[in-house]
Amino acid sequence: MRQVAFGLALLGATAPLAAQAPTTPAQLAEARALVGDAVATPQTLVLAAVPRATGPRITLFNGRDLTGWSPWLGYPDPSVTYRDRPGATAIGTSRSTAGDFAVRRIEGRAALWVKGETWGALVHHADLRDYHLRLQYRWGAKRWAPRLGQPPNNGLLYHTHGAPGAVFGTWQPSVEFEIMQGSTGMAVAVGRDVRLRTTAALDPSLVSPPVRYRHGGRPVEIVNGTLIWNVENARDAERPAGQWNTLDLYVLGDRAVHVVNGVPVMVVEGLATVDAAGKRMPLTHGSVQLQSEGAETWFRDITVEPIDRLPKVVAKE
Repeated sequence: MRQVAFGLALLGATAPLAAQAPTTPAQLAEARALVGDAVATPQTLVLAAVPRATGPRITLFNGRDLTGWSPWLGYPDPSVTYRDRPGATAIGTSRSTAGDFAVRRIEGRAALWVKGETWGALVHHADLRDYHLRLQYRWGAKRWAPRLGQPPNNGLLYHTHGAPGAVFGTWQPSVEFEIMQGSTGMAVAVGRDVRLRTTAALDPSLVSPPVRYRHGGRPVEIVNGTLIWNVENARDAERPAGQWNTLDLYVLGDRAVHVVNGVPVMVVEGLATVDAAGKRMPLTHGSVQLQSEGAETWFRDITVEPIDRLPKVVAKE
């Protein structure tokens, strides 16, 4: 499962200024022009033809220590993260991160603990392609500014490439399987050089952007710095706070399926990077990151196994 590491030239990244903001009439009109007037209605989506592993399962978290993982921390004050000119220097690896990421016991088992106060990530060393990743997570009790009063937020970032801190001084360019209360499974482009496509329909109830994944919906491209910098999950399949959730990420080349507690909630394709000249290059492999973004989070049972096809996602009538 370990591939040759790689890197790509990075473009500048700007903040998703619409994050957590109500949708304006102009944004709603722009979204309608992209996905049409039809409003997303509930769909019952199921997995079919789930692939069998083509090789041995590999454990990414050994339950003892952070072997195989490298920490990176953003700015001392996370509130400056999304500014084009934050006026601060990222912490990076300049101080001990033992109080930010650690292995601790919860409910009688070892788990990977993310404090969440300082934003950043744990980046796994393996460069992965064509795999099924599974992990369990649950929220801890602690929340930190500037996300106090907001839904707890974290993320599983995959096809990670480029330099540490290249995105907002805090993360590496990647595709995000969002872990956020109510939005787990959302697809996000992390970094200005990242592109991905999905299908969507209008959902005016959402904060900007007002679009939700729809099986059979209109094709849209997700690009950081535009209105469609993310697309919301098909539905909320997360369990109540305090319970463990299981995420399954199926990746094959430049396509992926996000599954939350057995429910498929997102299908993406056309994963790519663009260079300074706008040339598009398929994004087919990379490492994974576990975010730290304002909420205490526990992770356990992190495994990957190789696959040679994706599961099918079917909409039941």
